[in-house]
Amino acid sequence: MKNSYFTLAALTLAAAAPALAQTAQERQTRAWAASCAACHGTDGVSQGGIPTIAGVDRARLLELLLAFKRGERPATVMHQHARGYTDAELERLADFFSRPKR
Repeated sequence: MKNSYFTLAALTLAAAAPALAQTAQERQTRAWAASCAACHGTDGVSQGGIPTIAGVDRARLLELLLAFKRGERPATVMHQHARGYTDAELERLADFFSRPKR
């Protein structure tokens, strides 16, 4: 009987592992996105002269971020911010801001 409990517990943990990893990855992305709020507003919704990035098409936002990173798009500070992330991290940020918030 004990083995069946251990087996059930192991299967439950194995099934939950991808969800836990995804949650950790999502938390990390939200932490990165929080630094964007200083200029682009909470969840990317600007209240001023800085563009809103919430809801921008993922591919377009990634294109802009990569252009800032490569120095191909004029910027005051965005090129410095973008250079602080890997391309994969910028992809995660573009995905985050392109999705509607709940």
